[in-house]
Amino acid sequence: MSAVVYTIAGILVVAMALAAVRLVRGPGLANRVVALDVIAVLGAALTAVLAIQFDVRVFLDVTIILALVSFVGTVAFAYYIERGAH
Repeated sequence: MSAVVYTIAGILVVAMALAAVRLVRGPGLANRVVALDVIAVLGAALTAVLAIQFDVRVFLDVTIILALVSFVGTVAFAYYIERGAH
């Protein structure tokens, strides 16, 4: 079981690194916002995988909080982009 979990964690970390590249190189603000949101979602997924692996239920609370903060941040960025276009 742990080999599968560590493989999934490795894939998530690689995906986070690729999203970080898009965050740095993104041609526009919208691309950077989406990349930041992807990094936050992947971080929440990684936290959930580690919570399952180590059987620590507090990590699941951290995952929920991270997902909520990420959602609010993405909505705020979308509002900023929309207001800045006018």
